[in-house]
Amino acid sequence: MSEPVSVLLRRAAAGLAAAGGLDPAEARGETELLLAHVLQRPRSWLFAHADAPVETGLAARFEALLERRKRGEPVAHLTGRRGFWVFELRVDASTLIPRPETERLVELALERLPAGRPLRLLDLGTGTGAIALALAHERPLARVWAVERSPEALALARQNTVALGLAERVELRVGDWFAPVAGERFDLIASNPPYIEAEDPHLEAGDLRFEPRTALAAGPDGLADLRRIVAAAPQHLVPGGWLLLEHGWRQGAALRTLLAAAGFTDIATAPDLEGRERVSLGRLPD
Repeated sequence: MSEPVSVLLRRAAAGLAAAGGLDPAEARGETELLLAHVLQRPRSWLFAHADAPVETGLAARFEALLERRKRGEPVAHLTGRRGFWVFELRVDASTLIPRPETERLVELALERLPAGRPLRLLDLGTGTGAIALALAHERPLARVWAVERSPEALALARQNTVALGLAERVELRVGDWFAPVAGERFDLIASNPPYIEAEDPHLEAGDLRFEPRTALAAGPDGLADLRRIVAAAPQHLVPGGWLLLEHGWRQGAALRTLLAAAGFTDIATAPDLEGRERVSLGRLPD
């Protein structure tokens, strides 16, 4: 017998909260995302049609996704989508799932990018293309280069770039950090590189279990890739250009030291939404 939307969601949310140890509100939100995905409706439709019956076959598909979520698979992998900035991106297991912390990096970058003039921007380790696409969307006169060493992730970024109509201004290149842009300089470089310690137990918990280790861990202290980027960035920035890096909440002091040693000025670290140090930045002297 078909259940109404409201009944199905209430039962599913309770089961997910119990199985996954989630806060009830978080469990409810995740079940709404999964049901909206199965029904091919916007999430708002669920509230306006709370009494609508869910056809048996669709309910079975929803229950199957719910069971996979209970086993830990990320919602973004189950739906193949994740909201970021002002758009939705395609997501799969080839790269990181975009997170709200990275939107803070985009905000800080935009504060340093004047509107109304051409700009050359670089996103290192682009993954889904999230940072590059957000910057291109907000600065229509900018040209953005997006570098990614994983061909599979780059293919995903290309799909998102085409879907958002930004292919003419976002150039995707495959390779390791600055290698694909040798000899080129930019007004701003942004990156959300791997920054977790290789032995951090969090890598075996939650959504991180399902994301590529190479996109998460960076040596014993988590700073291996950040060191490489900071050291090489001055050769790829115009005078007065900015470098912005996302990092772990305990790495702010280390990043400020690295930036100073590389000759950057106007060095600062900005907090994320939870008040933890998350993005460090510096400017190449004029």
